[in-house]
Amino acid sequence: MRLACALVVRRYSAHVMKFWRALLSILLLSILGGGSGCANKGGGQSAGATGDYVTGTPLPERREGTSFFGGNVEHGQFQPVYFDFDSQAVRSSESGKIQQIAQFMKGGSAQIIIAGFTDERGTAEYNRGLGDRRAGAVREDLISQGVDSGRIQTVSFGLEMPADSEHNESAWAKNRRAEIGVIK
Repeated sequence: MRLACALVVRRYSAHVMKFWRALLSILLLSILGGGSGCANKGGGQSAGATGDYVTGTPLPERREGTSFFGGNVEHGQFQPVYFDFDSQAVRSSESGKIQQIAQFMKGGSAQIIIAGFTDERGTAEYNRGLGDRRAGAVREDLISQGVDSGRIQTVSFGLEMPADSEHNESAWAKNRRAEIGVIK
């Protein structure tokens, strides 16, 4: 009986050792193999898991030291662009606002940041994505009107920083927006 137990323990130990060797080998290969997990976009830029493109147009590199709420970004020059519930489609009633921004951009060399926001309904993760899609929709409208894509940055705040903190339809309608900041 002791001999049988000793053989079982020895076989079990051999299997455990093989498992740990295999696991260690995989770990070392993944570390030394150097796969960064990011796809190369060309031009020395790399794309993250979701990519750095909006409907085929590459996003510009983030300007160093630029934050939507930073001191080097001017707010209030343009009215917010508002959206319907759970939508990233720009309303036809908002197209005049985007045309105003496009004319400003085509008349100079300014750069802008478009920030997408949502109301409080939905998860934080979903709303962050929706805010990103809203900012991207405004960006694409500007590009379609001849604005250089390299002068437009986007960011999403989702449900963070509501324009109106009430919990009703009127407040939610004000929070479903994209705001434009002009980089100084």
